[in-house]
Amino acid sequence: MIQNFDVQGGPEFGQKNLPKLRQALKSAGLDGFLIPHEDEYNNEYLPDCNERLMWATGFTGSAGAAIVLLDNAAVFVDGRYTLQVRAQVDETLYAYHRLENSGMSKWLTENVSKKAKIGYDPRLHSPDALKILNEAANKSGAELCAVSLNPIDQAWEGRPPAPKAPITIQPLELAGLDHTKKRQQIAKILRDKSADKALITSPSSIAWLLNIRGGDVMCSPLPLSSVLIDSDGAVELFIAPEKITKEIRTHFGNQVSISKEETLPSRLIDLKGQSVMVDPSMSSSFMFDTLEMAGAHIVRAQDPIALPKARKNQAEIAGAIAAHIRDGAAVTNFLHWLATEAQDGSVDEIKAAQKLEGFRAETGLLKDLSFESISGAGSNGAIVHYRVSKATTKMLESGSLFLIDSGGQYSDGTTDITRTVPIGKPNAEMRKCFTLVLKGHIALSQVRFPKGTTGHALDALARMALWAYGLDYDHGTGHGVGAYLGVHEGPQRIAKSPSSVPLEAGMIVSNEPGYYKTGAFGIRIENLQYVTPLAPIKGGERDMMGFHTLTLAPIDQNLIDKQLLNPVELDWLNAYHTRVLKEIGPLVNTDVYKWLEIACKPA
Repeated sequence: MIQNFDVQGGPEFGQKNLPKLRQALKSAGLDGFLIPHEDEYNNEYLPDCNERLMWATGFTGSAGAAIVLLDNAAVFVDGRYTLQVRAQVDETLYAYHRLENSGMSKWLTENVSKKAKIGYDPRLHSPDALKILNEAANKSGAELCAVSLNPIDQAWEGRPPAPKAPITIQPLELAGLDHTKKRQQIAKILRDKSADKALITSPSSIAWLLNIRGGDVMCSPLPLSSVLIDSDGAVELFIAPEKITKEIRTHFGNQVSISKEETLPSRLIDLKGQSVMVDPSMSSSFMFDTLEMAGAHIVRAQDPIALPKARKNQAEIAGAIAAHIRDGAAVTNFLHWLATEAQDGSVDEIKAAQKLEGFRAETGLLKDLSFESISGAGSNGAIVHYRVSKATTKMLESGSLFLIDSGGQYSDGTTDITRTVPIGKPNAEMRKCFTLVLKGHIALSQVRFPKGTTGHALDALARMALWAYGLDYDHGTGHGVGAYLGVHEGPQRIAKSPSSVPLEAGMIVSNEPGYYKTGAFGIRIENLQYVTPLAPIKGGERDMMGFHTLTLAPIDQNLIDKQLLNPVELDWLNAYHTRVLKEIGPLVNTDVYKWLEIACKPA
């Protein structure tokens, strides 16, 4: 992809479209409507035709929602987007509220009048989320009403068509396991749960199960589709037929049948008396309602594909290693450019992001970015999920920090790396804060932990050095990453919030502590790493696990206050840089290699 830096969304969307939506609500006999960010597939990135929240409000963030009444409206965002929402949504049309701490349900209770009919599209809400909103509406005497036709879709003139990118095959040498064996693996999970079938609505899970990839959304090679898998391993794939080639039909064989996507509801009605496993966090209320009306027995459980997908096999790990070496060379070329040509104040955030994308493209194997690059100079770097645009871009000015969080999609792996570099000479505060973040990164990289440990139990390790100085950061420390799939993948994570999912061998997670001084600078150091069993310790009593680092690119030593590092941490830093020089050095030209030798010199 070529990242688009034009401003998307904006106040004009709400100004133009809110009256159209209200007219559609009146025509439908509704007093209001719920607008989540999510679409029918619960993806991180949406196809243009499903950007309903942006159409109604102008907001483009990945976590948000809105409630529109005939005479009132509110938009809800989490803490990452408090600045962005003010720039994109007209405050005379929408009141700003926080999404956290039951923001939507509280607003419903306080603002919806008795006997009001508030519409919702059941295809866009999970049953659990909808239950909370319904209870809130009931407190005010209002009623939530499911609609069969979304009023936004009716009012949206020139709505883009649904994407229909052709499906491609993920080769066996990269997938590591053919889809017949994968289907049997999932079928056994169903039998163990006494389920006759499972309904899968996550395109990422479907792509992994059937060893296919698609192109229906940006940054993730996903085929928008749904699946019914039987307890004998047979699969019915519901997908737009235009996406299926003769090669794909041969790849599927006779155990994977293909049906049109719009036939799924009628197919669910046929499941009377059968036990159907459905994930309430991934599948919509519409799916649950349809199965209940059909008389099926619903088994509420986590997507049975989620954990097998998260536990990368040997081929997937080998692919990730190769992708990260290739990507590491591209990032190293970029860091060399930053350290040499981009120090004179003539470069802005957009040019920097484009330069890095160009180095990745020069590999000849880049399929896409794995997410839109976070390219933040100075105070923009302090905005955790900042998205650079022509309207917000800053110059990389001397005396500032530049944070670049980026990644690539390659057929053998998905990458995600953050580096923070000084432009000119950093001050003492920058060096201290960077070193505290580095100490947390090293602690999480080096930790040994008993088998069965969750990421929640490890999260504090990445924060302890910051906590000692009264500092912290407000995002998770680690997210799962797919194998040429989504860059944000569950169910594993490393975060303050509790988790019941142990870190298992083969799981890829990010290690990304940070620190953000509002209005001044942002710091984040991110590598990807995978979970691996460790050799037994003499006298030890537990099976132990650890992490192996995938990401290879130098960490800027000009930002390190070495007096704050202990000998063990210095040893880790030196060993890491020795490995970077050894594995990345042969892939760069002479000038870059000479610079890399200095960047990787022992501390």
